[in-house]
Amino acid sequence: MQAEQEAQFQEFVRARWSHLVRTAYLLTGDAHHAEDLTQTALAKAYRSWRRVSRADHPEAYVRRMLVSCNSDRFRKRRVAESLTAAPPEVPGRDQGYADVDERGALLDALARLPPKQRAVVVMRYWEDLSESEVAEVLGCSTGTVKSQASKGLAKLRAYPGLARVTSSVRGGSR
Repeated sequence: MQAEQEAQFQEFVRARWSHLVRTAYLLTGDAHHAEDLTQTALAKAYRSWRRVSRADHPEAYVRRMLVSCNSDRFRKRRVAESLTAAPPEVPGRDQGYADVDERGALLDALARLPPKQRAVVVMRYWEDLSESEVAEVLGCSTGTVKSQASKGLAKLRAYPGLARVTSSVRGGSR
């Protein structure tokens, strides 16, 4: 890789690292997996940086790599992860704990979605991409994005842990 392209890649990584890791965290549900996933995607992007940097949206290209690497992770590793429904200690009632409860419930609910639905929900509602952008990132049709988003949101709405947290937020039972 030429020095100029090397500098472009390094600048891209500096500028987008934390954003890509956050997206990876939402896809994996684990901080360590998220960093590994981001590093893997960026290693692949580095090897083909000429092509990536010439794309209309290099970040979207790398985001697609991130989703693909996450899918590969599921193909290679058939060990099911088991998340607990509740932390071992009952949290206090102040707002800081409530925020952690809400975040934990959402991450637990996201972890229970199938990988494709999870990717669609994260890209569509966390990354705030349009349906066509999500379809481009995932390499599928807009109709698939719509149906996967609909199914994913229905599962999230039906998830008991998430419903419990949202009802306590609305009802003010804290």
